[in-house]
Amino acid sequence: MVNALTFYYRDGCHLCEDMWHQLREIQEQRSFGIQFENIDMDPDLKERYGLLIPVLAAGEKVICNYYLDPVALEKHLDQIDA
Repeated sequence: MVNALTFYYRDGCHLCEDMWHQLREIQEQRSFGIQFENIDMDPDLKERYGLLIPVLAAGEKVICNYYLDPVALEKHLDQIDA
């Protein structure tokens, strides 16, 4: 999917679970894919995002971290759909 986002997370992270549930709700209204990356499985990702998770990104651009920013996500999706 062209407008797939990457969701960086860690198992057992309550903020990750919260963001994931919010993303699923938004996916019911907007079409976008999500690629999952467990940062604990990759030392480079763990170093890069270790204290920032969860992170929602589009390529190298971080859309939000810690908490879902629905305005930033909608803005990103609108730019892709345009």
